[in-house]
Amino acid sequence: MAADQPERAKNFYEELFDWKFEAIPGEMEYYLFESKDIDGNTGVGGGLGKRMESEQRMTNFMGVDSVDEYMLKVESLGGKIIQGKTSVPSWGYMAVCLDTENNVFGLWQEDKDAK
Repeated sequence: MAADQPERAKNFYEELFDWKFEAIPGEMEYYLFESKDIDGNTGVGGGLGKRMESEQRMTNFMGVDSVDEYMLKVESLGGKIIQGKTSVPSWGYMAVCLDTENNVFGLWQEDKDAK
């Protein structure tokens, strides 16, 4: 999720849904969060950071074994890569794509050895 004021957004979602946030180490203001399902069990996780461009919105990321492989699949199926493979040091790799209906989505590959 992108936010103009990440701390304010973090507080909003903590209070609204009882999500738990953890700041990642480093200079970037970015939080990982853990959500809950309707029964209160651990749900889908995500990230919250500073909005970099005014048109930046929420992006759903799908976990994959290999960002490289899935970027190729996206293109072969008529989708587009709008942000190539990007390292998130000590966390993994991500890419942002556009499907055939112009919907933005992300690919996420967990890898604690990412540089």
